[in-house]
Amino acid sequence: MSALEWFAHKPLGGGIFWIQERFYESGNRANIWLVRGSQRDVVIDAGLGLRSLPDYLRASGLLEPPEGAGPRPLLAVATHVHFDHSGGLQHFEEVAVHTAEAAALLRGDNYEAVTWLSDREVARPPRPGWRARHFRVPPVRPTRLLQEGDVISLGDRQLTVMHMPGHSRGSICLHDKDRKILFSGDVVYDGSMIDWLPYSRISDYVASCQRLMELVDRGLVEKVLPGHFNIFGAERLYRLASNYISQAGVCHKVSTCAMKSIASIALRVANSRVTS
Repeated sequence: MSALEWFAHKPLGGGIFWIQERFYESGNRANIWLVRGSQRDVVIDAGLGLRSLPDYLRASGLLEPPEGAGPRPLLAVATHVHFDHSGGLQHFEEVAVHTAEAAALLRGDNYEAVTWLSDREVARPPRPGWRARHFRVPPVRPTRLLQEGDVISLGDRQLTVMHMPGHSRGSICLHDKDRKILFSGDVVYDGSMIDWLPYSRISDYVASCQRLMELVDRGLVEKVLPGHFNIFGAERLYRLASNYISQAGVCHKVSTCAMKSIASIALRVANSRVTS
């Protein structure tokens, strides 16, 4: 299967494109965002990597420069290193990730990447003989390490890094302050927030949700482009963040601790089978 078959995209206007993996039929299917700038283009998250995303971007004409201009640099930014967001980083020459998860990406740590893929989630195999049990996020050497407050300049637009741990220790959002757009990764999307994975931490998540609410209170976000599911607005962002905080009590912490233990064991067993 070619990259052109594997991916599909939708233009959102303003140089932003929404890209998805057509045949990965799972709630874990991540949104991929292409943001085009006057001097640099950025891909936010990269999917599983079963087909080459850069090949798709070129073949579909999404990286075509303005007439008379040369090609622009292309940077892939991982909002975090979980497998559904980081598997495709291997196909990019320039890769950025938060410093807290850089070592995991470099060593191909599929425990921290929470790699968990089944054959039934992939409606059409990317190539003959492919099996989900062989899937791994390969080691990738980041070319740029990100921290809170860093700015990724695209020329005519700036994306500010917000370190928002909780879902994972290196989770980030990218904030386009001028356009009041937040690329939220898995920090928040229109669904249940997952805080029971390795390196998830409820206290960090509460603090991150408080920051999200502050962005809304200060009128700094009008549109959220999340890591999964559909786009939503400021009012929904505030409600999702406030709901998480209100539910993060003792009972939630106890149940989450139990779920984390089970998930940790399952991931270690699954990844030991892959490597054996």
